[in-house]
Amino acid sequence: MHVIRVLVRLAIAVFAAHTLCVGLAQAAGAGSTKKKIEQFLDTDNHTNNWAVLVCTSRFWFNYRHIANTMSMYRTVKRMGIPDSHIILMLADDVACNPRNCYPGTVFDHPQKTTDLYGDNVEVDYRGYEVTVENFIRLLTGRVEQHTPRNKRLLTDDKSNIFIYMTGHGGEDFLKFQDSEEINSYDIADAMQQMWEKQRYREILFVIDTCQANTMFSKFYAPNVLSIGSSKKGENSYSHFHDRDIGVSVIDRFTYYNLEFFESVDMSSKHTMADLIGTYNATLMHSTPGVRTDLFARKLEKTYLTDFFGAVQEVELTPEPFPIGQRQEST
Repeated sequence: MHVIRVLVRLAIAVFAAHTLCVGLAQAAGAGSTKKKIEQFLDTDNHTNNWAVLVCTSRFWFNYRHIANTMSMYRTVKRMGIPDSHIILMLADDVACNPRNCYPGTVFDHPQKTTDLYGDNVEVDYRGYEVTVENFIRLLTGRVEQHTPRNKRLLTDDKSNIFIYMTGHGGEDFLKFQDSEEINSYDIADAMQQMWEKQRYREILFVIDTCQANTMFSKFYAPNVLSIGSSKKGENSYSHFHDRDIGVSVIDRFTYYNLEFFESVDMSSKHTMADLIGTYNATLMHSTPGVRTDLFARKLEKTYLTDFFGAVQEVELTPEPFPIGQRQEST
């Protein structure tokens, strides 16, 4: 009996030791798996791109501002950003204006080779919805509870955002619908709120208006790269007057930016430095400005696709991540 009791105790001890080893191994494995998943998700690289494209002008004679915005819309879609990640704000609909001798169309060149309106345009804010309040609410995420998804900027701390604005402006202000104005302090404070609420990783802010460079002079939020069409005291000029339509169809600054983008695709390695290096004040009839002091990266290391494309970086690993697999509790 003594021998049996010894054997039983030995078996119990062996079983307990085995159970403890298995538990420790499972805990270590779970910890290792969790660590791997966290490392995979916690990356310094951005994971998504968004575009906010704003035309603040009404009336037929401001046709070029709508064409500016629609041209940018066509470009970011061609580069791969889907409509679900584009917020398009148009203060007027010149395509359906009775003075448009080409109904249902918008062109940015007298040759009329490309209809910017086309069959696949999603306008998220139109007409009187394009207000200073709605724009600020969009950026900061302070929209009404029942606001539909297409009117929300659903970004996070891994998002790069391209913000493009065009219209009539002056020193430190941009007019909305000829009835109200947004000033440089409003946008500066909105961007700071965005940063504090982790709504972006980096922002590219581009504005085409008179004295455009003053609109980003008050910015103080980090990781913002700003580009404007004209310095303080300068106008921003139109380009290509169309005799059939009877108005100018695009602004010079926007036109020369788009001209460069025609040579760029989703796999391009062109950088922001390449784009800015093409700026010619003689051709644009104004002095473009670039503010980089708030931007952490060098322009030579910042690809255009970091803002304009939707190409995702893929991390290859030697073994699969067990995401979605059931893990046993310890």
